[in-house]
Amino acid sequence: MTDQAHVTESGDPGTPDIPGKPTSASRTTLSHIMTHNDTNLLGTVHGGVIMKLVDDAAGAVAGRHSGGPAVTASMDEMVFLEPVRVGDLVHVKAQVNWTGRTSMEVGVRVLAERWNESTAATQVGSAYLVFAAVDADGKPRVVPPVAPESERDKRRYQEAQIRRTHRLARREAIRELRARRIADGIVD
Repeated sequence: MTDQAHVTESGDPGTPDIPGKPTSASRTTLSHIMTHNDTNLLGTVHGGVIMKLVDDAAGAVAGRHSGGPAVTASMDEMVFLEPVRVGDLVHVKAQVNWTGRTSMEVGVRVLAERWNESTAATQVGSAYLVFAAVDADGKPRVVPPVAPESERDKRRYQEAQIRRTHRLARREAIRELRARRIADGIVD
């Protein structure tokens, strides 16, 4: 179940003309201290602030891996495990887990630690985002394949393939349901 389909310069499917990139080539960490400007009505950091940091870090990784602009296509499964508080130093770690022909899945882990303490950071969230590489006209462009380096990277690659299969199946099921509703004269 490998959708590592790339296109040769002649336009034919086959061996990619673009050399693969190791996972470590685009891996990055974005760090930010949370302030009162980041809080919600409960006094903890607003989930949307964390989501923006996640999207920023993932976008940087996607752009690095693809060698140019990449846009967010979807965000899967943003999970908040612990609240983040004012004064927390948040680290958003991102890497490309999987690549298709023009898209990439980026995995993100969010960690937090007190800015003025030397305690270990705690994982407070995670997410998976899909990015599409685009050219100057906003059209999809081919991305280099990702080359998993460690056993952990290989596991992430395999899990990303499963998530992709589920995303595609969910999209198709929704299309089929909508088509049936239209055929039955149900318009909403």
